[in-house]
Amino acid sequence: MIRGLLFLLKIAVLGAITFWLASQPGQVTVTWQDWRLDTSVGVMLILLLGVSLLLMISYNFWRSAKSAPGKFKQNRALSRRERGYKALTQGLVAVAAGDRLEARKQSRKANALLDDPPLTMLLSAQSAQLNGDDQAAANYFNAMLDHPDAAFLGVRGLMMQAAKTGNQEEALMLARKAYNLRPDTPWVLKELVDLQIKSADWAGAIRTIDEAIKAKAISQEDGKERKAQLLMEQCRAARDEGDSALALRLATQANKLSPDLTVAITTQARLLARSGKVKKAEKAIEEAWKRNPNPLLAKTYRDIAADQDPLKQVKRFEHLLSLKPGSSEGHIALARVALDAGLWGEARNHLNQLPDSEISPRVCHLMAELEEREHGDMKEARKWLNRAVYAGENGETAAP
Repeated sequence: MIRGLLFLLKIAVLGAITFWLASQPGQVTVTWQDWRLDTSVGVMLILLLGVSLLLMISYNFWRSAKSAPGKFKQNRALSRRERGYKALTQGLVAVAAGDRLEARKQSRKANALLDDPPLTMLLSAQSAQLNGDDQAAANYFNAMLDHPDAAFLGVRGLMMQAAKTGNQEEALMLARKAYNLRPDTPWVLKELVDLQIKSADWAGAIRTIDEAIKAKAISQEDGKERKAQLLMEQCRAARDEGDSALALRLATQANKLSPDLTVAITTQARLLARSGKVKKAEKAIEEAWKRNPNPLLAKTYRDIAADQDPLKQVKRFEHLLSLKPGSSEGHIALARVALDAGLWGEARNHLNQLPDSEISPRVCHLMAELEEREHGDMKEARKWLNRAVYAGENGETAAP
């Protein structure tokens, strides 16, 4: 509608101009050899305009004819490229769907149509993997290393293949190469950390975790927790080598990073006690007990003062219970040392304060020991042992 109106408007304007030119006064005479042309100014101007238009049309036709072969080639290349990318897309979809025959077909088609080696090599490599030809896939991935834009994808493919075959050393080398290419890529950092841990490269893993935290590949809290665990691995290695000072320093660092990591607390306490700092070791256990009483803390608290008189041990654990009054672990721990001290009544009192939901196999064994040692009642002791077996087999509390 609008185009039609514009066309009519152009015709009207052209007609108006033609009429105006034709109505202009004056004569024009053109003499050429034996020819003479007499006409009005308006007609002459119209003739010149017509000739100009004819020349413009002729020039445009000549220009179009001259550029036609190039445009044909360009359009053909564009069509070929579009068909190539369509094959590439369909091939990647086939890989994702696990259709190995379609993936192979589209891979060959994309290779024939596209002059873009990195993209087609990626599809070819994935198609080869889907068809179980790992060697061909490796060849494609290696070829990608020669193309700067695709080198990262090649390294990733080779790394995944190495991990799949269990070649941890090769996978770690490739992960480091991927890190050098793109150090801020989250999956590279995570994969590098995992491979460093599997290779017992604790120090390297800690450095990578710091980088992963900066890149926000892992959270601050998760990073601290994992670093604490790695510090404990270093601590164990130092302890096994006889370097108690280094082991204590590492355990202390782990404890600061993750105050609720029980193994860090208990290891630190044992190393402190071994170096003669029993009071400091007790303080470390007591601070952790306030947050989260548990059997490992209780055992370590007892072990770091194993040479104490049994009655003094009871006093120590009464203090520990007072730090977290009413805690079930506190009553169980105190019952244990009371049994060792022969304080049957106190042991029974603490065990009886436990709710039914807390009667675990551990408590059943303590009750069995108490019945046997206090009364010599083997029948009652066996009842408690049977309850412990029932609870252990069913993963439940030892209900009567």
